[in-house]
Amino acid sequence: PQLQPTTPHRVVFFQLRRVSRSNAAFVPQNKDFAMAMALKIFEIDRTLEGVQGQIWDRVNGYKWWLGELEKNEGGLERFAEGYKIFGWQRERGGYIYREWLPNAKQVFLIGEFNGWQNTTPLSSEGFGRWSVFLPDKADGSSFLPHRTQIKVRLEAADGSWHDRVPAWTKVAWQDHTTNLFNGVFWEPPPQDHYHFVHPRPERPDNLKIYEAHVGMGSVEPKVATYTEFADTVLPRIRRMGYNAVQLMAVAEHAHYGCFGYHVTSFYAPSSRQGTPEELKYLVDTAHGLGIQVLMDLVHAHASSNTLDGLAQMDGTDHCYTHGGPKGHHSEWDSKIFHYTKYEVLRFLLSNVKWWLEEYQFDGFRFDGVTSMLYHSHGIGKGYTGGYHEYFGPDADIESHIYLMLANDLIHRTLPSAITVGEDVSGMPTLCLPVAWGGFGFDYRLAMAIPDMFIKYLKESTDDAWGMGHITHTLTNRRYMEKVVAYCESHDQAIVGDKTLA
Repeated sequence: PQLQPTTPHRVVFFQLRRVSRSNAAFVPQNKDFAMAMALKIFEIDRTLEGVQGQIWDRVNGYKWWLGELEKNEGGLERFAEGYKIFGWQRERGGYIYREWLPNAKQVFLIGEFNGWQNTTPLSSEGFGRWSVFLPDKADGSSFLPHRTQIKVRLEAADGSWHDRVPAWTKVAWQDHTTNLFNGVFWEPPPQDHYHFVHPRPERPDNLKIYEAHVGMGSVEPKVATYTEFADTVLPRIRRMGYNAVQLMAVAEHAHYGCFGYHVTSFYAPSSRQGTPEELKYLVDTAHGLGIQVLMDLVHAHASSNTLDGLAQMDGTDHCYTHGGPKGHHSEWDSKIFHYTKYEVLRFLLSNVKWWLEEYQFDGFRFDGVTSMLYHSHGIGKGYTGGYHEYFGPDADIESHIYLMLANDLIHRTLPSAITVGEDVSGMPTLCLPVAWGGFGFDYRLAMAIPDMFIKYLKESTDDAWGMGHITHTLTNRRYMEKVVAYCESHDQAIVGDKTLA
């Protein structure tokens, strides 16, 4: 793959701002005019014509990125294969390790193999990329043994020193002497690789989703494993008639109590439940039972941990995330991605493709979409359906563009994939195809339904339930936009409310 983008990053940012921050409505010219007016979202909802300026900002921002990626990277799908560039890559005669640390002055690879000392320096490749080649030993074995624990140590631009977990690590393990996580060189021998046996099930016409947390999937007071869940819980899910399972807390997270929503290593499955091969066994077992596997994907924010997460990866507060207050989520105490920064976009889109291809997931539930859609993250807002609430200065167009690119990539990579957006605001066009001018999700999570049921159960007698209100809530959705209806999820069962069970 091409190691350096041909367009400097600062030019990319300037051109994108011209597209995404325009206050005027985009008016297509000549032959583009007919195509513009043919956007199907305007046929479906004529009210959107009144806010078409911002809609065209996101649509044309999305198209601009497709053109840039086609020109510089060979297209969207190839751009989203950063895991073939960064992290550990097998080359003839050894492994090369590569990391993106744009504000580092010098970088070292440290770990068990060198006593955690600054004896293995990385060289700058330009564009913020650093790499080191580790040749095989004389007997042909890898310089680093499988399961070696590692970190990167860097000197930042201000002269400070920092130890960081590699951003693209495939595995991260907790050091119980410090409680911090280390990256792991995970390259099992060929005989230990898991090989998928079962084909993906066909996409069901009617989804019946069982939400689960693997670590909680045991009757015993312990953290359950991927294999235990596959062998004991999946058959039960199948017997109950479900055709999809949605797994929480898949990506590694240092704080177990966050239920997987403060991710620290985005390419590593949670190590508390087992190894990558055991997670693959779980997915394959589900497929053998005819169950699709959806992953809770957390791209709305990242853990604020600096010692074992992405925050301040290169010693600054604006590496993978926005700097200053814009990069901090006040309600979640987490960091906000800079979605249209070149290598951040590569990191996130590659993450989507990684879980689809490496682990054979069948789709995603995007967590925290409301937070992504608005600069305010929806904090302190009550959405009533007025379009002034969705469009205007609070709309985060850069995040809108990212969601369009992500959904496009997912459905290009796996046409049968399912994407569900967790949005409480009711953003118009969220579940309409990208080609029509929508965001591209297949379903919206209908979050008002469980709120309604728990309110009735806690506050009303049985004879006071309003059938008209229940019917309205169950059917309240935008024309042609599908929803996932449910009575209870983790939000009700374990986060500040009561379980219906």
